[in-house]
Amino acid sequence: MLTGIQYRILKRISPGAPDCGCAYEGKSKLAVLLGAEFFTRIEGKVVIDFGCGEGSEAVEMAVKGAKRVIGIDNRENMLQAARQKAFAAGVQDICVFASSTDETADFIVSVDAFEHFDDPAGILRIMSSLLQPTGEVLVSFGPTWYHPLGGHLFSVFPWAHLIFSETALIRWRSTFKTDGATRFGEVAGGLNQMTIGRFEKLIADSPFKFAALESVPIRKLRRLHNRLTREFTTSVVRCRLVKRT
Repeated sequence: MLTGIQYRILKRISPGAPDCGCAYEGKSKLAVLLGAEFFTRIEGKVVIDFGCGEGSEAVEMAVKGAKRVIGIDNRENMLQAARQKAFAAGVQDICVFASSTDETADFIVSVDAFEHFDDPAGILRIMSSLLQPTGEVLVSFGPTWYHPLGGHLFSVFPWAHLIFSETALIRWRSTFKTDGATRFGEVAGGLNQMTIGRFEKLIADSPFKFAALESVPIRKLRRLHNRLTREFTTSVVRCRLVKRT
């Protein structure tokens, strides 16, 4: 009964998919998230983009000086779109896309993907096998699960994904998505409910260690941001990972 009530409330608040907008329109997402010096660092290097999606960032890296870029994603429709972008930019010879690779890289980049991976621990092991001994993994992802909009599509309003049950939210989603998903992890792209604490534990149990870790506060909640509140007040998590020695 409670699920039915929650479903009707969701339908009343948002009868269709929310408009997610684009926070990086007119900007380089990589430069914003990984720093202006990022492109200098990857110049002449081999880069793997893990969770590349439609390939915009991979193509940008190729255009701006990377020696070779391999975009990895498990969704063939995304890979097809990415290949078209590489061709349109004239970098199809140095920027390729596949569901897996055996090539090793100087850098592995993962942007807005760790909150979506079905098996993030497994992904870290694969990354370790593909990274040169002196290489780095550059990660940026968010919002994390306890962020006001950490439910992504399910964030009808701030923290809606924590207030309403998974069953009610999935039922609401089924009114405009017909892929048959029954859990958060089954929606397009996946949603693994990643928190900052869980990410730190994943790294502690992985072949990597942090060379740097930063939880970037939500601008309007900056004054409230600290170690105790960070799960609810962090906008983006970004870090540099290196192999353990």
